[in-house]
Amino acid sequence: MASVSLCMIVKNEEDVLERCLESAAGLADEIIIVDTGSIDRTREIAARFTDRIFDFPWQDDFSAARNESFSHASMDYCLWLDADDLLLEEDQTAFLALKETLDPDVSVVMAPYRTGFDAAGRTTFSYYRERLIKNRAGMRWTGAVHEVVTPIGKVLYADFAVTHRKVRPSDPDRNLRIYQTQLAMGKELEPRQQFYYGRELYYHHRWEEALKVFKGFLAEGRGWVENNIDACCHCAYCREELNQPDQALEALFHTFVYDRPRAEICCEIGRWFFQREQYRQAAYWYALALTCVRDDRRGGFVSPDCYGYLPCIQLCVCYSRLGDRKRAEAFNELAASFKPDSPAVLHNRAIFQSLPE
Repeated sequence: MASVSLCMIVKNEEDVLERCLESAAGLADEIIIVDTGSIDRTREIAARFTDRIFDFPWQDDFSAARNESFSHASMDYCLWLDADDLLLEEDQTAFLALKETLDPDVSVVMAPYRTGFDAAGRTTFSYYRERLIKNRAGMRWTGAVHEVVTPIGKVLYADFAVTHRKVRPSDPDRNLRIYQTQLAMGKELEPRQQFYYGRELYYHHRWEEALKVFKGFLAEGRGWVENNIDACCHCAYCREELNQPDQALEALFHTFVYDRPRAEICCEIGRWFFQREQYRQAAYWYALALTCVRDDRRGGFVSPDCYGYLPCIQLCVCYSRLGDRKRAEAFNELAASFKPDSPAVLHNRAIFQSLPE
């Protein structure tokens, strides 16, 4: 059986740390906590689960802190979690089963990271992350923000997932502040960090600056295909905010340079036409979204609703406005097959039932 070191970096996490450790303590053979300056009850809570608690001064560098946590690991693999992560019961079971059968030749285990949820708790946003990393195999965290381990050797895609459940907002300016400090010091951002810098500018509504960064990132041609596609989407979002709708649509179409159409992109194009009341064109793109094959293992951001519920509910509205009630009702019921309790589905059904035959 493979042995696992749970490695965490924490700071002032008293409100979530116990929940995380309770979900993961039975999975790990040792727990390592690196504290970067807590002044609340974080250390007291951590001490209930482990005596391997280390201090590490915060350096505005997540990779430095994560590498420090890994440096104390003594088991075969390192499992990383954030304090507001947890493993649900079914994922704990899948994780333990993986430990029993894990091929020692595997260097990295990739697992889904669920970070967005609807009102019923269903996942609306997820992506794969490197979750188990073979210890002492030459892999290190890189990137001061949005840190990553580049896999080497044999990679396995696992069945267990990690669920990210925030209970309070984090510092919204921290990441942008770190990037801007690096740039002020003359540091050149490598492609992945340039991409995420653009996203931080976008989150701060600095549309023109974000657009410039994304365009520069794409022009260099050194980005990962999934980041290229997402950068195109964010160019479109910036163009919309800058009241440049035609250029926004062009940016969405530019994603096809990098790969076949994704359902997420088809839905965005459908939305563009829908907002302009061009319902036949919108219906075309929503219908195309339904033909796209979902492939989480490509590593990019995935919005599960785009592969079923969202295009169906939008096709219902499109065909309703085009006067095709039969098709509209059919797509509403198809949407119901994905989300039976959807308020939109129930609302549409009630309207259809109230209309004369």
